[in-house]
Amino acid sequence: MSPTRRVLRLQLTLGLVFVTVCAVGVGTGAWGSEGRSTTSVAAAAPSSHRDGSSYSSDSSAGSDATDATDRWAADYTAQQFAAYSQELDGHYVGVGLWVARSPQGEVSVTRTLPGGPAALGGVRAGERLLAVGGTPVTGLPVTEVVSLLRGGSSDAVGSPVALQLQEGSTPTSAVVVVTLHRALLDEDDVHVDHPAQGVTRISMDAFTLGVSEQVQAAVRQLELHPATDGRGILLDLRGNSGGLVSEAVATASVFLDGGPVARYRSGGGAPQQVLQAASGGDTSTPLVVLVDSGTMSAAELVTGALQDRGRAVVVGRPTFGKGAVQQPQTLSDGVVQERTVGNYLTPSGHSPDGQGIQPDVEVPTNATPQAAENTALTVLDDLSDVNSQ
Repeated sequence: MSPTRRVLRLQLTLGLVFVTVCAVGVGTGAWGSEGRSTTSVAAAAPSSHRDGSSYSSDSSAGSDATDATDRWAADYTAQQFAAYSQELDGHYVGVGLWVARSPQGEVSVTRTLPGGPAALGGVRAGERLLAVGGTPVTGLPVTEVVSLLRGGSSDAVGSPVALQLQEGSTPTSAVVVVTLHRALLDEDDVHVDHPAQGVTRISMDAFTLGVSEQVQAAVRQLELHPATDGRGILLDLRGNSGGLVSEAVATASVFLDGGPVARYRSGGGAPQQVLQAASGGDTSTPLVVLVDSGTMSAAELVTGALQDRGRAVVVGRPTFGKGAVQQPQTLSDGVVQERTVGNYLTPSGHSPDGQGIQPDVEVPTNATPQAAENTALTVLDDLSDVNSQ
């Protein structure tokens, strides 16, 4: 399909689904996993966020920025930086637990990592988390809850952590204390499922090493075994905290056939560089990208590329808004400093820094995650209908 025809198709779809946006429901929360301290709402977003020349990740556990003119600057101890680098390789020390916080501040378990300490200890999705290591967590930002679960630099593999859990939502529900032992876990950053007939949902928590290959495998599986009523792909980037820029470019390449993914400009008058997609990607399967205010950094790079290139319809809330690029430097005392060295732009020249990526179909601020997903599925239906004409 030619780029012009694809853009016209997307414009038609946007007109078809505009009226459905008003039907989205109410309420939202925040969620995160131990693999990285990430949230889904701007109010609880991390204080800084690193996106180096080849990587980006939440850096909220680092010290406050030391350069008042650089909002993304941060310093780390050698141990902190080593831990973040390990995360980008897809590993972390923790108990394998994902949590969410309700608007009332209650923290609950959303899922557990199969085979991880939490799952083996009998922790189940839906249970309310009351305390971690004796510290009450109700009302705490998700980032702080995740930090407690993972522990400090002295809490290595095998260190114990006691979780106080409530099995129900009523005051009389049973409260239990489960002691788990932290382990070195593999972060599962790509999840593939089918929320509706003919729909393949690819959810990505971060752009860690190897995720683009998993996305490619999911799309290839769809090509090898197409559904008779195939409606398309839902790329869910809600709460995605960023990651390796190389993985972001490779992921965008899965859905593009060459051309620009992003433009990079550094200080000092250096010429602008263009990050190019590989050729041969899937350019025909209907594609919707689902985002929220927790979609950050490298995830915004992918979203902006697919939107600007007319490859996907973006649904959800405006993204976090970080287009700055940092580079780490190790000092003589072992402290690692990260300072902004440039900015990236979408293919059309738009900077997401401070304003984020604006969705094509925006859902209300108080929409529940499920309501936002339903809107995305409606858009995908309409894309599929237009594509078949």
